[in-house]
Amino acid sequence: MRLFVFGVGFSSKAFIEEVRDQFEWIGGTTRSEEKASILRKAGVEPFLFDGTAKGAGISDALKTATHVLVSIAPNEDGDPVLTWHGEDIAAGKPSWTGYLSTVGVYGNHDGAWVDEDTPCKPVSKRSVQRVAAEDAWLSFAGDTGLAVQVFRLSGIYGPGRNTFENFKKGKARRLVKPGQVFNRIHVADIARALKLAMATRSTRVFNVTDDEPAPPQDVVTYAAELLGVEPPPEIPFESADLTPMARSFYGENKRVSNKRIKDELGFTFRYPNYRIALRDLLATL
Repeated sequence: MRLFVFGVGFSSKAFIEEVRDQFEWIGGTTRSEEKASILRKAGVEPFLFDGTAKGAGISDALKTATHVLVSIAPNEDGDPVLTWHGEDIAAGKPSWTGYLSTVGVYGNHDGAWVDEDTPCKPVSKRSVQRVAAEDAWLSFAGDTGLAVQVFRLSGIYGPGRNTFENFKKGKARRLVKPGQVFNRIHVADIARALKLAMATRSTRVFNVTDDEPAPPQDVVTYAAELLGVEPPPEIPFESADLTPMARSFYGENKRVSNKRIKDELGFTFRYPNYRIALRDLLATL
């Protein structure tokens, strides 16, 4: 089997490592020559693709790709992979195509539970674009008869990207907005979920998120407890110094269900909540 990944980043790298032994060849895109060299050293054949034109060599690679993972954000013009290489994917007829999306597509539900059947009502521009991209990929599946699975990911963390890193950098903060919760997902569980899902040929949407939506300040407090330090002072959300993008995340309050991926695929989370994950990450510091 042969795997092609559009956008080799934090999540897709974890997936590559999880499934490496299943593929005789793996290729992936990046935007710079410097990162291409890093991919090559990691055993991934690099292709340059910035989303503004076809990438050199990608059309040929897709002719023989049996599996395709898309981990590139859409823009105002739509999904760049579909725009420039949709026809190539259709012609190559991969047995599986995965698209990494976000739970941001649900928008704000005032803390209520949502699942894959909940109507999307995105708030931010980036989430509106994600909904359009999801719709385009599902339409692509319908038009071509190819299996496309959409994975809606919650807040991603893992080695090198977690609350402990914020403490190291002196940037840990406890922002408090009453009633606000977020779901999270450890990158290892993303990789494991994708591996399990790709064994089932289906066109389906799956939430990939942990069991426990929780207030963000609780995560910081628990990390401080594990580190044996005083947690940073609480900062009211209204007075917090935040970028417009960071502030927009707090405008989307919901609890995201992972019942479908458990019931339909039998997936078991290695890190069902942030406490288990943080304890494991602490051991690697």
